[in-house]
Amino acid sequence: MLLNAQQIKVGLWRGLLRLMPLILMGILTLATFWLVKKNTPSEKSTIERIRLHEADYTITNGALSALNEAGFTKYRVLGKKVTHYDDDASIDIEAPRMRLFPPEKSPVTVKADTGHLDGDLTILDLFDNAEIFRPAQAATASESAKPRMLARSSYFKVLINDDVIETNKPITLEQGASIMRSSDGGKFNNIEQSMVLSGQVKGRIERTQPGTQ
Repeated sequence: MLLNAQQIKVGLWRGLLRLMPLILMGILTLATFWLVKKNTPSEKSTIERIRLHEADYTITNGALSALNEAGFTKYRVLGKKVTHYDDDASIDIEAPRMRLFPPEKSPVTVKADTGHLDGDLTILDLFDNAEIFRPAQAATASESAKPRMLARSSYFKVLINDDVIETNKPITLEQGASIMRSSDGGKFNNIEQSMVLSGQVKGRIERTQPGTQ
């Protein structure tokens, strides 16, 4: 009986010796995991990882201008309050007013209650009581006279690099005594200074009398 007990102890010891490398490896793995966990900063929440959309500066009665290749003003954006955001370099504008200066044509004014300019300075979104105004233009050697133009909508998107202003919202267009309404918006080409209406269009077209606008 004593011999059997001794044999059992020897067998257990030999089994423990065989398992020792696995036990040591497990202990080493746990120790490594603990050290890495201890020295790794705690993971921030999703909101903390994303840079917050917070204003880094605000300007009262701010202005932003850009020049064309010839050194003349291409456009100017004015705002009662201009707020810049650090995370995406975008700008919110209160009472925005944009002046476009196409070569050899009358300046076009676009305005609204609020606006948003993207960080690349390529798209200006205008919201609420948005308007496009082009004054009457006298006849030139290459173009006939044009009456004043006024377009109204709840939203306009100014594609600055393309010299295009567009909307998919209902729009009212006045040119001289003519007035047209479109259900699906339209597109204004600042180079040609022409408006194309989309969707269902209704209204009246009045002939411009000589000497009138």
